[in-house]
Amino acid sequence: MIDYEDFERVNIRVGKIIKAEKFPESKKPMYKLLIDFGEEIGTKKSGAQLVSNYTLEELENRLVACVINFPPRQIGPVKSEVLVLGFPDDSGEPVLIKPDIDVPLGGKLY
Repeated sequence: MIDYEDFERVNIRVGKIIKAEKFPESKKPMYKLLIDFGEEIGTKKSGAQLVSNYTLEELENRLVACVINFPPRQIGPVKSEVLVLGFPDDSGEPVLIKPDIDVPLGGKLY
């Protein structure tokens, strides 16, 4: 069990993928993403293993939930600044979490 204060320390925000690109330098199949979190937070980069369930075209302009307060992680030549969240499908591949309706960019999960 954790306290509610522990949950509050994980800063999960909604962003919009504004650019998705192939990432051939990665050891694992993944995409490079540029995600807009609105004026307060700005844009952040991420490397995400989404190639099994999403095309580049399906990702652009999609809302996603991300942890924005983990330390950056170097993935090949890219510094991943946020963790894009999802649940595993039957094969263990990520399926993205997104709001059912449009919400303001940068909104915090509670």
